[in-house]
Amino acid sequence: MVLSKPLSKILKWLKTPSPEAFFDRQLVWIALGLMLIGLVMVTSASFPISSRLTHQPFHFMFRHALFLLLSLITSAVVLQISMRTWLKYSSVMLAISFVLLIVVLLAGHSVNGASRWIPLGLFNLQPAEVAKLSLFMFMSGYLVRKQDEVRQTFFGGFLKPIMVFGSLAVLLLGQPDLGTVVVMLVTLFGMLFIAGAKLTQFIALMLAGVLAVVALILAEPYRIRRVTSFWDPWEDPFGSGYQLTQSLMAFGRGEWFGQGLGNSVQKLEYLPEAHTDFVFAVIGEELGFIGVVLVLMLIFSLVLKAIFIGKKAFEHKEYFSGYLAFGIGIWFAFQTLVNVGAAAGIVPTKGLTLPLISYGGSSLIIMSVAVSMLLRIDHECRMQDRNEVEEIAIDEEK
Repeated sequence: MVLSKPLSKILKWLKTPSPEAFFDRQLVWIALGLMLIGLVMVTSASFPISSRLTHQPFHFMFRHALFLLLSLITSAVVLQISMRTWLKYSSVMLAISFVLLIVVLLAGHSVNGASRWIPLGLFNLQPAEVAKLSLFMFMSGYLVRKQDEVRQTFFGGFLKPIMVFGSLAVLLLGQPDLGTVVVMLVTLFGMLFIAGAKLTQFIALMLAGVLAVVALILAEPYRIRRVTSFWDPWEDPFGSGYQLTQSLMAFGRGEWFGQGLGNSVQKLEYLPEAHTDFVFAVIGEELGFIGVVLVLMLIFSLVLKAIFIGKKAFEHKEYFSGYLAFGIGIWFAFQTLVNVGAAAGIVPTKGLTLPLISYGGSSLIIMSVAVSMLLRIDHECRMQDRNEVEEIAIDEEK
């Protein structure tokens, strides 16, 4: 009899259907899964360099775990803020981003010749990451306010947001940070296309953007070296092509099932930035083709979730939320494409993180905030559905 009560409770719990959730549980598990993979792989990839720089093998692991904790706390706060509030203060957020980008140029912390960080003691803030999300929020609000102008006129609706982007791009290129500029540009084009901008104007501006990026590459010798080394890294394997050749060796050693977690050779300071920009190469070496595919499937699932949430928001006439969700989806997808492409030699090397996986406090926190915004958008749509059902039920009772 004593055992029957707990057993009956367990059976009752198993038979009871789970309560209706007012948030996307799958999105939560996908994001947490990527964060956990990131913590494990950053720990593995940073072990050698951490031992050399700090004489503490788990230095970067502890810092990454701290960034994860800050990300979760910040996300919990952001979840409490309605999308209407974000719409109201989207211009203020963009103005703060401009101020931070000016501050980083005047008093920023320089690493490898790039001044991209503002020291805050606990971690270094990278204003470029804040600027990405702020621009997409501002753009979403702008498309809601000026939707007709965007679809009908060139200067009034189409060119104004490009001018705002151009101002941000000038400040970002002063750091210099061409990678962030390209991610912003592609996401902006995607959002304008979804808003229904005229195809001729869209194609013309896209060509202008491509020409501008080419001109920026040709303007700096180090960018030209990156492009030429990407074409044939084996021509100078110990010079300009060194990082890419080491990354390709990591993928080659991984084969189907990898060398096993912690058994990477390239992370033993052969591959520079193994725990940041090139953590995907370490994943390929240690977890193999299977591990690489699983990670990409998780990121692809997150992007699909963002697109479906954006579609749902449009169906509920929440246009700001819809544009922002689509913007976040395009941002995550393109940044993943660039990071993976750079590690695999498909695109030139750029200093962009792998979403929710690479080491880096600013990137991890801002991308976690973006995911929490997706959860908030989905939650508001579900609550709207629930209220409609309750209203119908009340009307039927009357």
